[in-house]
Amino acid sequence: MSQVAVVTDTDSSLPSVLAAKYAIRQVPITIHFGNETFFACQDIDDKTLFERIDRYGKLPTTAAPAPSAFVQAFQEAFDAGASSIVCICVSSKISATYHAALAACEQLPGKLITVIDSLSLSMGQGQMVLAAAEAAMSDASHDAVVASAQALIGRTHVYGTLTTLKYLAMSGRVGKLAAGMANMLNIRPILRSNDGKLEMLEKVRTRKAAMERLVALVEDAVRGKSLERVSVVHVNNLTDANELIARLRACLPLPEEVIVAEFTPGLSVHAGSGLVGVTFVTGD
Repeated sequence: MSQVAVVTDTDSSLPSVLAAKYAIRQVPITIHFGNETFFACQDIDDKTLFERIDRYGKLPTTAAPAPSAFVQAFQEAFDAGASSIVCICVSSKISATYHAALAACEQLPGKLITVIDSLSLSMGQGQMVLAAAEAAMSDASHDAVVASAQALIGRTHVYGTLTTLKYLAMSGRVGKLAAGMANMLNIRPILRSNDGKLEMLEKVRTRKAAMERLVALVEDAVRGKSLERVSVVHVNNLTDANELIARLRACLPLPEEVIVAEFTPGLSVHAGSGLVGVTFVTGD
């Protein structure tokens, strides 16, 4: 194990295979169905999340990890031989997770722990985690591992599209009548991460138009720049994820490896089943 351990939360959408490869510890976001509590990516995944939502016709609530969950993850890393920790959290503008991690540091005085606000989410955050983990695996210093993650802030982009407004209507963020009309007209909202928040950018009609718009947004963002890291995320929609990769490869010089990842329950509950998106890092 590297002497610098990397910790994150499950809103990073980081596939478990990659987390295991780089010895990355993931602290789970909690999902609450009434009195039942589930840990994202441990007790519940996107498939089982929406099976329950569709069965009961009600969305669960989500919560940031408690500081004690980070204390446990940090202590486990130190017990395993780490000399320091770099923790990269989902944007503080959409979750209390970052502040929970900071609070955990206060319970481990004398330990070198740096907590980074990714100002991103999903694999936008996940790419920062991987950059830090790659540096740690190469025996980089603590400061170099921190710098590897921070270097991606401002160069990381997240775009997505929803296939239905059903779940936004269930949350109350969209009226049921408006959602029904939008679904009937096959309207697909386009989302982006902006200033640490996920916001609606525009609306298009039809699945084909949504796919084409995502590709165009990536093309616009990388014009005159290199494309360093690319991931495609989805919520129970691997078919569209694979099609999006094919469309991107037809238009852009993608890296050989494109990570395909589930959005993960802590985020998926707010977007709905069917989401597909792309996260990428541009060169300086």
